[in-house]
Amino acid sequence: MSMTERPPQINVAIVGVTGAVGQELGSVLAQSRLPIGRLRVFASERSQGRTIEFAGRQCTCEVLREGCFEGSDLALFSAGKSISSQWCPRAVAEGAWVVDNSSCFRMTPGVPLIVPEINGAELSELNEPGIIANPNCSTIIALMAVTPIHRRVPVRRMVVATYQAASGAGAAAMHELEQQARDFAAGKSLNTTVLGRQCLFNCFSHNSAIGADGYNEEERKLLHETRRIWGDSQVRVSATCVRIPTLRAHAEAINLTLDGSMTAEEARELLSRAPGVRVVDDREGNRFPEPLAATGQDDVLVGRIRADMGQDPGHGLELFAAGDQIRKGAALNAVQIAELIFAPRTALAARA
Repeated sequence: MSMTERPPQINVAIVGVTGAVGQELGSVLAQSRLPIGRLRVFASERSQGRTIEFAGRQCTCEVLREGCFEGSDLALFSAGKSISSQWCPRAVAEGAWVVDNSSCFRMTPGVPLIVPEINGAELSELNEPGIIANPNCSTIIALMAVTPIHRRVPVRRMVVATYQAASGAGAAAMHELEQQARDFAAGKSLNTTVLGRQCLFNCFSHNSAIGADGYNEEERKLLHETRRIWGDSQVRVSATCVRIPTLRAHAEAINLTLDGSMTAEEARELLSRAPGVRVVDDREGNRFPEPLAATGQDDVLVGRIRADMGQDPGHGLELFAAGDQIRKGAALNAVQIAELIFAPRTALAARA
């Protein structure tokens, strides 16, 4: 193939195309560097045969069945843990690289857990199709903000309070919040089917199972996934995860204890040069990261960068971050992983 010819096209399968993250994958793929050839989309039986516009194409929803991934080079999963556990291994067996957005394989030995800006180099060690896990949205947003600091001065302890949008509970939760706003304005009773309580004008503990230790699943993910991504089993992480009445984009208040000294000014300078991060830290104008400003953005916004007055001088920092949970917290991160997998391979093929 000559240098003027296009690189080989990649046949892509999307599982969970009608969900919030699945739909976002369409806009991200349309903007990506991946040379997409055939595109197949999969959803539940109730959506079978439905025609949707996806990644700039008219696509017909299919249901999963034996052999459905044959001929696909890449399968992007965003359909929940039970679907992933059953179908991700099948997709690999049929020859596809898999990027899974569920929690199914995040702690599985041998399955990379990847945030491209942080540990994407691990993908260069892979030689044949397999499963790559997308971290939890809260973990991605926190580590995009904190890792540049951790690389300069190791973090010993991270305390996180999250302010999580309805989008984290899926498209149905977003629709329910919007309907609650309409019904409230009309003086009607509010439906609470999806989240089990009123989300509008309220905030409450994250709607995931709480263990005997008092921590919910979302909080434990921040601990275990951070340790795995950083390759540091000793870092201490404590989280309190809360659902708030915003549609999309999560915010997080982050407190750090450092194994060394760093000023707020040094941290701000590091973050201003970090890929995938945008510093929003206007103290004079009282402008800092907000979910509305982060919505639809690829970058994670970071601000409120200051010394922690409750710790020894230079050894504690405070940050506030906001990132689009559907985009960088899920769909964008998955496509960036795929770009890292396929870009070197298509480049090599183009030079052949």
